[in-house]
Amino acid sequence: MASLQLPADVEAWPAQRVVELALVEFPGRVALACSFQKEESVLLDMVFALEPNARVFAIDTHHLFPETYELWREVERRYGTTIERFEGASVDDGLWDTNPDLYLAIAKIEPLNRALLDLDAWITGIRRDQSPARADAPKLGWDEKHELWKANPLADWSDEDCWAYIKERALPYNKLHDEGYESIGDTHSTLPGKGREGRWAGTERTECGLHT
Repeated sequence: MASLQLPADVEAWPAQRVVELALVEFPGRVALACSFQKEESVLLDMVFALEPNARVFAIDTHHLFPETYELWREVERRYGTTIERFEGASVDDGLWDTNPDLYLAIAKIEPLNRALLDLDAWITGIRRDQSPARADAPKLGWDEKHELWKANPLADWSDEDCWAYIKERALPYNKLHDEGYESIGDTHSTLPGKGREGRWAGTERTECGLHT
């Protein structure tokens, strides 16, 4: 366990200061988890402004939207970086329909576990208003599930906050947001919709297991 004296007032800190703390306290052992949504557009800008050689990783399920892969390439060009790609074992195209839990375990959870193996901390785009499961997310805290520190710098941000930051700085973002997709995942489990209601439509699922 990497030691960290958690600041008592961290919940009052602005996002940039939380990002800076994570980068300074865990040099080379912290990475931004990127799912190429608006939150990551914000965090990529913050992270690379502070550390041009920062580590960023993404989970490639092989079922991402073309717009997501295009943004992936654009981000690498803009910041002169290579995003670490983590992939799961090959699965049948129909596994999502027949056994979604197994699909998520193979395509998302196992690759994430590998991505976190050599890290002491990770940075995510979790916001408290995204779902009830995320309502109590701290800006910085110990991740019991993965046994490392987890920074959620945008925990108290809104959609409007994210878009204001993106537009002010003319940052690249996933163009699916312009088509009504507020939350973006795999092609077979994502529809346009407000918040996360477009994810796993028609099911009771609200999370894929990466954060809960």
